[in-house]
Amino acid sequence: MPNHKAFIAFNNNNNNLGVTFKAISSNDMAFLQEVYCSTRWQEVMQAPWDDQQRRDFLAQQFNAQHTHYQSHYPHSEFLIICQNKTQIGRLYLDRDKTSICLIDIAFLPEYKHQGLGTQLLKELLKEAQLTSKKVVIHVEKFNPAYNWYLKHGFKQIEDKGVHQYMEWYPK
Repeated sequence: MPNHKAFIAFNNNNNNLGVTFKAISSNDMAFLQEVYCSTRWQEVMQAPWDDQQRRDFLAQQFNAQHTHYQSHYPHSEFLIICQNKTQIGRLYLDRDKTSICLIDIAFLPEYKHQGLGTQLLKELLKEAQLTSKKVVIHVEKFNPAYNWYLKHGFKQIEDKGVHQYMEWYPK
């Protein structure tokens, strides 16, 4: 059974934001693909393709990523972030006895830079503090979120080429 402790606290402490979560289902694939594509669109703009080729490529990449996450993190929470009943992003978490892996957090462009991601991360860090677990993440070097994680106390542990492995430890 998924553990929603951090998000129960988030909802109770921030009701004015209207944020809720729901587990993904097969009916959500188009929305999840839309979120994924929105996070990668600027990258594929550099390719000498037309927009349909870009969309096709991103659809293929989304399917590969989704399959990878489902197979490598079979006991994870795959959640859609909603605000006032509107789907606005995704949050994927994997918990074990010693850590919480933040697999992915992403918002549609119109919901970025409003502080929601920071609030969610702070609640996740509170949960980690309460349960004495570290929080781990892999983030691409060129992703602006890398500096966001550093700002919130994550330390780079290992350079894995394209990705940086980062950890946050409870105090």
